[in-house]
Amino acid sequence: MRDLTWQLPWRGLGLSSNLDAAESPHPYRLLAEAPGLFDFVEYSAPLSLEETRAHASLFPELWTRRGEVPVLFHPVHLNLYGPELEPAAALHALDAHARAVDSAWVGNDVGWWHAAGQPFPGYLYVTPPFSEAGVRDCAAHALHVQSYLSVPLALENPAVFARRGELHVLDFMARLHARTGLPLLLDLGHLLSYQLAAGLPLDAGLADFPLDRVIELHVAGGVVTRRGARGLYVDDHTQPVREELLALVEALVPCCPALRAVTFEGDGHPLEVALLTLRRLRRVVPAGPRPALPLSVSTPPVPALAAESAPWALFSVGYGAAPEPGEDAEGARAETDFRLAVVAEQLDRDWPLSRLLLAGTRERLRDFTASPEFRALFESPERAPGHAFAAWSRRVLREHPDEGLAAVVSFETFLPNAWRMSAPGPGPGPGQVGLAEGVRLGGFPVDLTEAVFAARALRRHLAGRAWASEALEVSGLDSLAQVAARPAPGPWRFVLRRKGRGLEVLTCAPSLLAGLEALARAPGAEAELPPRVLAEGLALGLLRRG
Repeated sequence: MRDLTWQLPWRGLGLSSNLDAAESPHPYRLLAEAPGLFDFVEYSAPLSLEETRAHASLFPELWTRRGEVPVLFHPVHLNLYGPELEPAAALHALDAHARAVDSAWVGNDVGWWHAAGQPFPGYLYVTPPFSEAGVRDCAAHALHVQSYLSVPLALENPAVFARRGELHVLDFMARLHARTGLPLLLDLGHLLSYQLAAGLPLDAGLADFPLDRVIELHVAGGVVTRRGARGLYVDDHTQPVREELLALVEALVPCCPALRAVTFEGDGHPLEVALLTLRRLRRVVPAGPRPALPLSVSTPPVPALAAESAPWALFSVGYGAAPEPGEDAEGARAETDFRLAVVAEQLDRDWPLSRLLLAGTRERLRDFTASPEFRALFESPERAPGHAFAAWSRRVLREHPDEGLAAVVSFETFLPNAWRMSAPGPGPGPGQVGLAEGVRLGGFPVDLTEAVFAARALRRHLAGRAWASEALEVSGLDSLAQVAARPAPGPWRFVLRRKGRGLEVLTCAPSLLAGLEALARAPGAEAELPPRVLAEGLALGLLRRG
């Protein structure tokens, strides 16, 4: 046994952040609006401090203010389940990161987050089966991680769709704690996800759970949907916090004697909405210092990882490549549906036309996620889902040639190069007009204007009908296929605009396009620009004044 002792400071009420300064809520702006409303920031970031510094735009402010506003590190894609243990180099980096920011502990969901360094789309981890085999596999992971850490590893109950295994999630977590000695982080939304799947009340099992080993509570937004009598909780932090979860926070805080922190995971909440939630939580977790809590843990030696709970089989079920072998086929289908929706959302950033044409239905999207190209994605960490989709699309077109589809796929394959090849020109000076930032022009050998229009029009039409019919009429995609089969002769000029993490293709009238092409070469005097070009360009956000 390895005896470990820490002094855990009181952290109080916290707000989570993914350290993107462009997203809400910005924790430090929120503190400027309401000083003292919360006490710490819990942030999600890569294991490596260097990678976090390079990519997290809010990290410099977090770093300079960490003495004033303490932080807790909640890493992304740290495997506490799966077929392989985390590499030693990654865990050395994790420990150095936690020590550098003075994170009193590191909390993470018990799940399989990545394979070979490639995170699953949307960071949707694979939840272990709640069985004795699952406990043994997760214990091997947790003890392996803790053996590299200078601070405690807090084990967080994972979110679920399907019931797998003979244990209740709280029983599973209690046994995992007993096997490892490690403290617990209780996520209330994740708990609700299991209780709904099992048809149980929200508080079922809490009376026998080791609440005295819980050092942190999480509360976040989510959506509850129903399929017949079955309830499903989707852990979508951008949604409002459910009332029953807020009530459960109030009930649990007095029952957790080792509690050191309550964290509101408010990703995507506007500042004014986050203020309301934090004010309510502040009544439950009042401000003010409290003495440190001694935490002593005796951890056994790290056991060998047997992977006896078959994580790759669960991966195949989750992405629709294999049927659910257990008793909860309905929950498994809901899980697959959600994973497919996340994959579609990611592909639509770069492949909005190709994805609709080649994988616009559930069946076709599942064909992609069940393909060897998708599986190979998790053996090559330098690749992205778009690379796998491109390889799969090329194979589909080889097996079923289609000139129209081939033109669409070639076009969307070409777009990133079109962006890079059309470097932005100089900005406009006083009295001048030029292209807006993030706007460029591109060209292609065939004209896909009608296909771009059809895809947008069809998405809008089908989504509108779905609100009334409660069904997405994917059979309507046939009209897009007809349009894709009749591209017009080129060459074709179009507008490219940066949109989030992807590119948006815009078509416009020839007169506006001619004006944009002239301004792409050099800004022009506003007084000399045709009034219609100026008005339309400004209204569409394609032009800017100096």
